[in-house]
Amino acid sequence: MSFEPHSSWPPRRPPATNVAPWFLVLLLVSILLVGGWFANQAWQRFSYARYAAEAQPRPVVPRGELTDLEQTNIRIYKEARMSVVHITTLAVRTDFFRQSFEVPEGTGSGFIWDEKGHVITNYHVIRNASSAKVTLSDQSTYNARYVGGAQDKDLAVLLIDAPRNKLKPIAIGSSDDLQVGQLVYAIGNPYGFDQTLTTGIISALGRELPVERDSTTLKNMIQTDAAINPGNSGGPLLDSAGRLIGINTAIYSRSGASAGIGFAIPVDEVNRVVPQLIRHGRVIRPSLQAKLASDQLARELGVREGALVIRPIEGGAAHKAGLRPSYREFDGRAVLGDVIVAVDNKRVKRLRDLFDHLENYKVGDVVELTIVRDEELLKVKVTLGPGD
Repeated sequence: MSFEPHSSWPPRRPPATNVAPWFLVLLLVSILLVGGWFANQAWQRFSYARYAAEAQPRPVVPRGELTDLEQTNIRIYKEARMSVVHITTLAVRTDFFRQSFEVPEGTGSGFIWDEKGHVITNYHVIRNASSAKVTLSDQSTYNARYVGGAQDKDLAVLLIDAPRNKLKPIAIGSSDDLQVGQLVYAIGNPYGFDQTLTTGIISALGRELPVERDSTTLKNMIQTDAAINPGNSGGPLLDSAGRLIGINTAIYSRSGASAGIGFAIPVDEVNRVVPQLIRHGRVIRPSLQAKLASDQLARELGVREGALVIRPIEGGAAHKAGLRPSYREFDGRAVLGDVIVAVDNKRVKRLRDLFDHLENYKVGDVVELTIVRDEELLKVKVTLGPGD
């Protein structure tokens, strides 16, 4: 029997691997890299510190002349801001111990109307207030007295006792010749930031704006895309000549902030109403001084179109002009009086049309009525009297 030794016999030990030099090399490289990074950072900080120590203001590049539009904007703001005021309203509250005290109710804008201290704003700015304070452009503040207001016109007049040299009345323009596309400027106190100027154009004219809080409709409004926000109410809307053309009154917005659809009361309406508020505390409307039939009654009596006169008030405008009343015969048959179908050739289809047309006149104006009498058209001149 033969025995062949195993090929690995006698067993041999594998050669040892020498890792120490490689580890030392890797450690040395890591130290060099980290040290180099820190050295680089230190050098950058040193270099920036030396640069920062030598930093100087950069030279200003001349811009040249302001554009004509910019100069117009600046001029309008400088001239009009002295006439614009900040209105803070106060309301009376009662505490647990039944002690009354005043707290801020809201803010709005307004403008100086004349050198006697009359200030114009929106009626809704002061409607719930027990008192109000007016702050002028120089930040002086005065207690305001309520003079008068017209809720359906959203106009109110306040009076402050300020030195005449601080009262700069705003320049009055016209809204009759306005055109869509004209530049406009709004100055007011949006969100309490006083003396704020925004610009835009006239977007539309003759808008009707229902006012839910008063169940009324503001007519012939100016629509603008100039930014109008809460606090702008009562402030002036100006044209490019710096003249008042409207009073910023409302916005159309689902968020409550400006959405580029704002509305202003035209200045011609303001200029017609404000003197009455100053004189009488309310609007004295021109009237025919006659009792008129409602549209429903007129239609029941067979009047298809127009305003039916029931009875002229004795001694009043309609009575002096000879307008005929309606009456009933002994047998109960109705005899119709005069039916007004036009005012100065402006058609009257219903009673509301007649009132709307008369809004454009004042007491003492002479108007020409077109009436139907005994199935004939006649022209009658009437001198308007005062009415409610």
